[in-house]
Amino acid sequence: MSRQSTLVEKYRKEVYRIGWRIQYKARVISNREYAVSDNAYSFTAGSFTESSDSRLDMLALIQSLPSRAGRIVLHELFIQDKTEAQVAKDLNMTQQAVNKWKRKMLRFLSQTKNSSISSG
Repeated sequence: MSRQSTLVEKYRKEVYRIGWRIQYKARVISNREYAVSDNAYSFTAGSFTESSDSRLDMLALIQSLPSRAGRIVLHELFIQDKTEAQVAKDLNMTQQAVNKWKRKMLRFLSQTKNSSISSG
């Protein structure tokens, strides 16, 4: 009976670990990609003119960033529609560094927009 209970305990622990790994992986994936559609800078377009206008708006926002590296990263991600891995390879940096620049610059844009709304 003791052997059976130790087997049950062993498998229970293994199932627990698998569940934890799945939850952790899902959390990592959800934190890795910043959902632009949830941000105030969501650009959806139904026609060519709306698409052009939103692209110009995005370019203006990107050009307003203080960091050259941040501008390059966001331009390649959102204007040229490259993946983080492609941008990392092009700029000779890690994907993690690209993701940090992206999040930092999007956070800067969000704070800038929030401060302009509260002061205006």
